Amino acid sequence: MPRTGAGASDLGPGVAGDARVIGDHAPERAAVAASAVVTDGEGRILLQRRRDNGLWALPGGGTDTDPRHIIEYSDGEVRRQFNVGFTARVTGGTVATSDESTEIRFVAPSDLGALPMHHTQRLRIQHYVERRPTPYLG
Repeated sequence: MPRTGAGASDLGPGVAGDARVIGDHAPERAAVAASAVVTDGEGRILLQRRRDNGLWALPGGGTDTDPRHIIEYSDGEVRRQFNVGFTARVTGGTVATSDESTEIRFVAPSDLGALPMHHTQRLRIQHYVERRPTPYLG
């Protein structure tokens, strides 16, 4: 039977509140992540093609420490994720792929729709393009 409500969290000391449960799963891992909308002088956005899934994404990374948002993966792993988004602009240097990417390039906002991308990446970019005056918590 799924556990819900106060006291349902098995996420360890210092984690207050309820643990949302997907089906019969309690979150097994928590992920804190950060991503950046990096633009060049033409207003294009830097994206990387991820090696693990082939999707385009903003540059960023994460750790497994902070329970905020639940994600259930196809292999059954359940993880919470909280992402902090930043904006940045190129001031010098050269962009390059990492061990986690196969391609990296600047893309005009009008060309983003043609790229395969996770919906959360599109949402982050949409918030940037909208110049939202307040943070998005959802």
